[in-house]
Amino acid sequence: MATTEAPKTIYDFTVKDAKGNDVDLSVYKGKVLLIVNVASKCGLTNSNYTELNQLYEKYKDQGFEILAFPCNQFGAQEPGSNEEIEEFVCTRFKSEFPIFDKIEVNGDNSAPLYKFLKLGKWGFFGDDIQWNFSKFLVDKDGKVADRYYPTTAALSLEHGIKTLLGVS
Repeated sequence: MATTEAPKTIYDFTVKDAKGNDVDLSVYKGKVLLIVNVASKCGLTNSNYTELNQLYEKYKDQGFEILAFPCNQFGAQEPGSNEEIEEFVCTRFKSEFPIFDKIEVNGDNSAPLYKFLKLGKWGFFGDDIQWNFSKFLVDKDGKVADRYYPTTAALSLEHGIKTLLGVS
């Protein structure tokens, strides 16, 4: 029997990776996650990917994972196919964290995961994502711990990441 219970954690979601395969987010149980809506042609692209890579490199072996969701809703700054996006990120920035299927984060077609994330922590613009590189920090129990604006530098999240990881 299908349950109509509202999702309680991000582990209640299955998303598609960039190749179209289903990924049950429960595979990330016990990890601290940074979930980001990304774009390849944004003024924030270089600094964000550079800093996300630095955070990933530093904490990936301590239970930290970055989940990147391409989105073309802001200034059409992510126009490419999943393959083009992956190629760009992996070639230009040498990113090793997973890139998922391109999604919408706002509006009627907003991905269910993003509907859930936006319920948790919202900015003063209400609940919509403002722009590319909005960031959600998720604790080891799959709950949203914090939400950051697109202009928040990824490296400035390091203290929060360390706290959730329990590392000094």
